[in-house]
Amino acid sequence: MFNPTIQKPLGLMLMLYSISMLPPIGVSLWYHGGEWTPFLYTMLITLAAGIALWLPGRRSRRDLALRDGFAVVALAWTLLGLASALPLMLSTHPHLSLTDAVFESFSGITTTGATVITGIDRLPKAILYYRAQLQWLGGMGILVLAVAILPMLGVGGMQLYRAEIPGPMKENKLTPRITETAKALWYIYLGLTVLCALAYWRFGMTPFDAVAQSFATVSTGGFSTHDASLGYFHSARIDAVAVVFMYLAGINHALHFTAWRSSSLRPYLSDPEVRGYTVILLVTSIITVLYLYLSHTFDFTTALHHGIVQAVSIGTSTGFTTAEYQRWPGFLPILLIMVSFIGGCAGSTGGGMKVIRFLLLYKQGAREINRLVHPSARIPVKVGGKVMPDRVVDAVWGFFSTYVAVFVVLLLVLMATGLDQITSFSAVAACLNNMGPGLGGVGPNYQALNDVAKWALSLAMLLGRLEIFTVLVLFTPAFWRR
Repeated sequence: MFNPTIQKPLGLMLMLYSISMLPPIGVSLWYHGGEWTPFLYTMLITLAAGIALWLPGRRSRRDLALRDGFAVVALAWTLLGLASALPLMLSTHPHLSLTDAVFESFSGITTTGATVITGIDRLPKAILYYRAQLQWLGGMGILVLAVAILPMLGVGGMQLYRAEIPGPMKENKLTPRITETAKALWYIYLGLTVLCALAYWRFGMTPFDAVAQSFATVSTGGFSTHDASLGYFHSARIDAVAVVFMYLAGINHALHFTAWRSSSLRPYLSDPEVRGYTVILLVTSIITVLYLYLSHTFDFTTALHHGIVQAVSIGTSTGFTTAEYQRWPGFLPILLIMVSFIGGCAGSTGGGMKVIRFLLLYKQGAREINRLVHPSARIPVKVGGKVMPDRVVDAVWGFFSTYVAVFVVLLLVLMATGLDQITSFSAVAACLNNMGPGLGGVGPNYQALNDVAKWALSLAMLLGRLEIFTVLVLFTPAFWRR
């Protein structure tokens, strides 16, 4: 039986999440274009499950310990991902199997953007909206929203916040109270979403497409309302809007809050991670554009257009496409996949290992080279003029080695199911980095994969979203030892 301290927040989260079925019901009724009963059934089932979990622990007043926070985060994401699969299984179009529905729901809620659905243009509006909403809720983290509400119900939030926010710098809070911190993050997130939707609408999208695409853009999720993704709109202005907001979504949202509060761009200009993030995307864009032009794939204007969009989209782990990048010549597809391993900044909605970790790995590598020349020298690792504690540097190396090990294991699992090397490599990279589109057999979509591969990739999405350690710690003897 679960610990009541864990059951209580899990039950409350499921009950709160059941409310998220109301907007798809409203969309279905508004457009008269699909069933609303699958969402109603899902709402009732999720509400009932939440009440069943909450009742036994409703009188618990014990604060969440750190290990409780990890358990709640991992279990909540798993339960919410499973609950999110129900509408996709219960609807008639699409009517997905258990495996496909779980894959699609985990892809949405982890903002991965990999899909098993074809004929997206013909889907009911309610399903299209639901997929976008999944990514929007998952983008900043359902649990960060929850910690703004649960303290009022007697459940502490700091442990959840530390386990949920991406990146190695988890100790910094924007405001003195964790509830206010969560609210501040959501205000920034909501503000970016509204601005993005208005810009899309201004430049030619329908209101429905503008809202759905803004959800997928700001969450760096990449689920589109069309099979051709952004390419459906054939608009350089819409693509430019997408590039701007994908770039902003990949920046630490704490910096957005600080810049807004100070009415200054200085926080961005002085942050070493943002500078590194910008340089990586800029260099990747330049290489992509030049290679597309010099290889005579496109004329210069078209190469500039598609090259920048794809470099930013994949570099931020969003996964929107304006062209079939998997068919581009030479090393470009692999280059873009490799850039997705870096991903966005810590504290952003981006996936990957995060820019700050790569900065620290680079600086640590440079320090070790210098130590070969000056073995007795004390050479600190500095980021932005601040000396990084050895504990942080060790944690980054530990994360990197674990990330690589998990990638290799998942790669071997997929290859053992009969998939070729390119398909296996790109599928694991796309899902572990929460990026979406892959190469080879998963270039168009993931429908053709076998069930074992889909379950393995669903696990990869969860591991990537929760940055591996949050999940793997549950499988260590030390975690269960009191």
